[in-house]
Amino acid sequence: MTHPESYLLDERAWRRGRNIIAALAVAGIAAAAAGWQSNPKQFFASYLVAYVSFALIALGGMFFVMLQHLTGSVWSVTMRRVMENVMAAVPLAAALFIPVAMGIPTLYEWAHSEFRSQDPVMAVKMTFFNPVFYLARTAAYFAVWTALALILYRNSVERKKAVWWSGPGLGALMITVTMASVDWLMSLEPHWYSTIFGVYVFSGGVLAFVAALTLILLAFRRAGVLATAVTVEHYHDLGKWMFALTVFWAYIAFSQYLLIWYANIPEETIWFQHRLEGNWIYISGMLLMGRFVLPFLVLLARAPKRNLGVLGFMSVWMLVMHYLDLHWIVMPTVERHGFHLHWLDLATFMAVGSLFALAFWYRLKGRALAPVGDPRLEQSIEFTNV
Repeated sequence: MTHPESYLLDERAWRRGRNIIAALAVAGIAAAAAGWQSNPKQFFASYLVAYVSFALIALGGMFFVMLQHLTGSVWSVTMRRVMENVMAAVPLAAALFIPVAMGIPTLYEWAHSEFRSQDPVMAVKMTFFNPVFYLARTAAYFAVWTALALILYRNSVERKKAVWWSGPGLGALMITVTMASVDWLMSLEPHWYSTIFGVYVFSGGVLAFVAALTLILLAFRRAGVLATAVTVEHYHDLGKWMFALTVFWAYIAFSQYLLIWYANIPEETIWFQHRLEGNWIYISGMLLMGRFVLPFLVLLARAPKRNLGVLGFMSVWMLVMHYLDLHWIVMPTVERHGFHLHWLDLATFMAVGSLFALAFWYRLKGRALAPVGDPRLEQSIEFTNV
């Protein structure tokens, strides 16, 4: 099936994967389109959750690629091409944003003229939150992300150029993702604000990327691809990253909650109140236990990080928690007093996820799955944890 010398995916395996993903995409798009017609409010909310879930994974891939270049990391060289292929789906995110743009009047109450006239407290914010400026900012985000993705992809093995671009690129990425988090998610409840919200969202996205990367590599391993190039030592480091990002996400989440709870300002506490009403309180508790406590306890020791079965399970678990976290951010604006999963949640998730998967999968055809031109490749393969 594979050729270790070139790290190429077998043509038949590639076609089979493409056909499966394409079939899922067609089914998901058809179901989502039907939901758009029958229940547009639910469709736009469900689509936003699915869209941001996968866009953050691609952006998390870009963050990770630049971080590896800047630190001169050797251990990650063998898997860098896979990371870059995830990152390369970023331009697709621009096209998939179109349904979100069409749903602005449905999703965002600040888009209505009566909201602006009836709430003078929001006068200053309304100079920032209006449909035209919102779309102009979003276009700027995608211009920056697409340029960075293309430049980094093309300069993958030209280390000096990649490092040069990664320095300012990492700063630009952090700023734009923070602003996008405010625009796309925080402004769903325009009275609320948090200066740490962007870090909260993006840290969760980077964690989701590491989980997705781990699952992709494990799937390749089962198919006999990169089985010797990505060893238990590399998975051990991925486990370390998952543990570290879990702790960092929990620290940011707790910091945001503690400061808002201590200040007790109505404009700030209302956001958490909406997520503690009805059975939303159980989802809040689930995020505490499932997004932090369980991963922390499981990944704390060395052995689970080197157990591929445990690591695979935790990767799936973290991706589920990533989606649930974004669902918890978005859906209380639609269902104030109760959590429930709608069939459109599955339909939009399948549609968006399959399209992102296709963008990733098409880059595997006829291309090496490891950066064979990188002089550090052999050193990376022989990497051992101490």
